[in-house]
Amino acid sequence: AMTLAGGYVLHLDATHEGDAPALMTSMDSLSQIVLANVKISSEHSEHMVPFLQELQRTYGNPVACVHDMGGGICKAVAEVFPGTPDFVCHFHFLRDIGKDFIEPAYSVLRRRLRTHAISSRLHALVRETRQALSDQNYDVSRLAKAIKASENLENNEFLPTVATYALSLWCLQGKHSGDGYGFPFDRALLEFADRLLELNRLLSTEPGIFSSDGQRNNHPLFQLAREVSKVAKDLVLLKAVEELRFRCEIFDRLRKAMRIAPPGGDNGLNDDGTPEAITKIRQGVEKFRSSLETDSRLSADKLSHKMAKQIDKYGDKLFADPIEVDTPNGMVKIYPQRTNNILEQFFRGIRRGQRRKTGNDSMCRTLQTMLADTPLVKNLENPEYMEILLNGKTDLEELFAEIGSMPSANNSGTQPDANRMLPG
Repeated sequence: AMTLAGGYVLHLDATHEGDAPALMTSMDSLSQIVLANVKISSEHSEHMVPFLQELQRTYGNPVACVHDMGGGICKAVAEVFPGTPDFVCHFHFLRDIGKDFIEPAYSVLRRRLRTHAISSRLHALVRETRQALSDQNYDVSRLAKAIKASENLENNEFLPTVATYALSLWCLQGKHSGDGYGFPFDRALLEFADRLLELNRLLSTEPGIFSSDGQRNNHPLFQLAREVSKVAKDLVLLKAVEELRFRCEIFDRLRKAMRIAPPGGDNGLNDDGTPEAITKIRQGVEKFRSSLETDSRLSADKLSHKMAKQIDKYGDKLFADPIEVDTPNGMVKIYPQRTNNILEQFFRGIRRGQRRKTGNDSMCRTLQTMLADTPLVKNLENPEYMEILLNGKTDLEELFAEIGSMPSANNSGTQPDANRMLPG
């Protein structure tokens, strides 16, 4: 099957958790067949090389390799498959480069927000105002209809309470914003801070809230205004927000150039990038790389220098031109995937299955006790794999019937150790 397809494109990735060994899996993206697995203590090259050598003995050299930016994987692939086109996942590349570029300012913002405990205070306001409205049996839906229809309100007594409840929730929802890519593509804390600052700007233009009568008649709204004003007066936080806006704008330019994980995208972690010609993507990245030197502010920025070095380091591993290979049916072009999503999705599926079976989100104990080749079972869901495996048979039962019975322990000449107990 590999010969007819022109070879195989080797995708490599590992999943690990806690002190459990890492489960390293290899997959052919052309057939989406799991090729081999191994449990290793770490992703260092000395553990990876024997695994790759076994793959080489079994399947030969791949047409290309795709993996993340781990130093151990890169070194092991270069040692075992020298000369083979080797590419890093665009999503991993962008994520790592974005973390280095955005995280310093983001961590400052995170610490300042924790210092003000603003999330806890807003949650407290939400609980208090919801309870107050519930105690008075206030019909919030009626108020909502009146606002939507631009009608005059019959009773304004509870309007400050309702406004406090709604505005507090609006701010807190900022912490759950994003497109499902995760940090640094999604910056939920920055959205949260932006909403707090916008709310402070709006409330500060209403002088009646801070007057003596306003504090008495609009007490919930006054409490909200007081809490957000503390955040708005934090100069360290304001500086971090300003820097983040600048860095996010630069990073988003690189995302646009690489045509992957776009702002507002709806594919989340499954985004494989748009199908533009790799030449256009390369040109866009080169143009962005040049701007890091020509822009005066970026040329003087240390983190921009680091970003430029990362682009230079992995530039040759980013752009996979079509690879022409000879097959029994003639020459074919193979297009290596831009991401390692095929394995990322595979591991997420294993985790979902673990949660369904055990109700436990942790994979630590499972990774410790499972057989290394357990992921091969997923191949049974692959029609192409089943066709190869059955080789004309109707089902697995018919296939196993031909194998014959395994030799018994008595015939093997060895006696089982009655005192040995298997783990679990």
